[in-house]
Amino acid sequence: MKKQKETFEELFRRLEETVAKLEEGGLPLERSLALYEEGMLLARRCQEMLDAAEVRIRQLRETLAAPAEPEEVAEEIPWDDAES
Repeated sequence: MKKQKETFEELFRRLEETVAKLEEGGLPLERSLALYEEGMLLARRCQEMLDAAEVRIRQLRETLAAPAEPEEVAEEIPWDDAES
C-alpha cells in the first residue's frame, strides 16, 4: 500500500520533534547524526512546500490583479453621454 503524501503540518511536527530530541542531548553520536540528517531532509521538504505556496500566491495575485479587458470595463461603467 502506498503511503499518502504528508502535509506541511505533519512534516513540520516531525521536524520539531527531531529538533527537540537533538536539543535534549545525551544521544550517541551516530543517533545524533541520523537525527540531524532526518531534520535537514524534513526542513528541505517543508521549505519546498513553502516555496510552492509562495509561487501559487504570486500567481493568484497577478491573475486577480490583472486589469480587466476593455470590453468588461465598458460594460461596468455607466456612460452618460449628456456630460460630453
